Amino acid sequence: MAISDTNVVPALEMRQICKSFPGVRALDKVDLTVYKGEIHAICGENGAGKSTLMKILSGAEQMDTGEILLEGQKVHLDSPIRAIHLGISTIYQELNLAPYLTAAENIFLGREPAGSLPGFVNFTEMYRRAEQIIDSLGVHLDVRLPVNRLSIAQQQMVEIARAASRDSKIIIMDEPSATLTEHELASLFTLMRKLKSEGIAIIYISHRLEEIFGLCDRVTVLRDGLLVSTHNVSELDRQQIIRLMVGRELNQMIPERNVSIGDPVLKVDKVSRKGKLKNISLTVRAGEVVGMAGLVGAGRTELAKVIFGADLMDSGEIQFMGKSVHIDSPKKAIELGIGLVTEDRKAEGLVLPISVRENITLAHLHKISKGGFIQSGAERTTAEHYIKDLSIKTPSMNQIVQNLSGGNQQKVVLAKWLCTQSKFLIFDEPTRGIDVGAKAEIYNLMNTLAGQGVAILMISSDLPEILGMSDRILVMHEGRIAGELMKTEATQEKIMHLATGGQ
Repeated sequence: MAISDTNVVPALEMRQICKSFPGVRALDKVDLTVYKGEIHAICGENGAGKSTLMKILSGAEQMDTGEILLEGQKVHLDSPIRAIHLGISTIYQELNLAPYLTAAENIFLGREPAGSLPGFVNFTEMYRRAEQIIDSLGVHLDVRLPVNRLSIAQQQMVEIARAASRDSKIIIMDEPSATLTEHELASLFTLMRKLKSEGIAIIYISHRLEEIFGLCDRVTVLRDGLLVSTHNVSELDRQQIIRLMVGRELNQMIPERNVSIGDPVLKVDKVSRKGKLKNISLTVRAGEVVGMAGLVGAGRTELAKVIFGADLMDSGEIQFMGKSVHIDSPKKAIELGIGLVTEDRKAEGLVLPISVRENITLAHLHKISKGGFIQSGAERTTAEHYIKDLSIKTPSMNQIVQNLSGGNQQKVVLAKWLCTQSKFLIFDEPTRGIDVGAKAEIYNLMNTLAGQGVAILMISSDLPEILGMSDRILVMHEGRIAGELMKTEATQEKIMHLATGGQ
């Protein structure tokens, strides 16, 4: 029997779904059909409507028009609780766990087994049932540990165990692989295949096309709020999916680099921070892109925060433009000409409740203010320039930035630092969670900046990105620089050898 056999009642049908926000038609008559025992990918550029469609399915947003059927029965998903009761669970990229509660408490949160007295919990029974669920999934973790002591991969397993404990029929996974190592990914995919074999329908959102080809049965492609098509994954190749997503060919994702490299802009000499960094030395020159690879927890982001003044080093020296500098705050770093495109754009890169205009000019206020007051004309002109230059998709510069797609939020973060005309930029996971079209735009922007003499330190877990964009590659392991590779000699195997402690 084929998954899409017309005689089989689908686990889910979403028909002619429409949704509008002020100034934006997010979804326009979108259809989605998912079957039991299917891993169904949803692809599209940022802003295509993927997240909005899934928010409607999870009950977090209400559709304007359309209908939803579960196993042939029409349902009204007016809240996340209603969706959960009907067997729909969502695992978000930003995990939704109570960090100081145990894994077992998170699995049964709100559904704890009752104790012998009213208002008390039967912890013995809760741990027993949690262990039973974890064991049935083939996962190994201590359900008595607080989840903040578990790895990101283990925390995701807790989320999946919670969904399994609810007898979920449909599990939505939104970018689950974004922060996982290769080994952790393999464990996640094994678990997903096990859930599939038990008849659970999985909706999988990812920008990593290799995962879609290795894991998914069918793929639905959205573009600009419209349904483009649904295909068996086996019928497509990588270029065909990209063309469906972006509506054009992207023959060369990573552009050719032909930039002359100048004098040192930043030198880090024997920098240490207790428990995080050990004797780090590096140099980044004008026009150079230095890639920094390493496993999660290797210390790459910690180094970026020390250079940017968000964390203080215990010992060592930083030189900027040939002079020794003491960077004790982000304000000092910005004044020098250093910018940080943070990996967590929502928590650290943006002020979500304010406008696109205000976010773009946030690090540039001293240049567009007079007598302590912001010059509104200069602010508007600056924002308009970067919205146009970076092709930021927004109804207006006054749109609240949290309403933009992930890729457009990332462009706003980039615009903020371009405003400052920084001489040294740190890009920490610059393309995490954004689509292939936006990736190509960011790579071209980095090339343009390098051509203007900006020195760039690029931290990335995406090895093809590291190999394609870097002039040199530094690999970190347990707070140290484990080795340096020139572009001409670097391979994924050599990077991983150093990242795992090899010499």
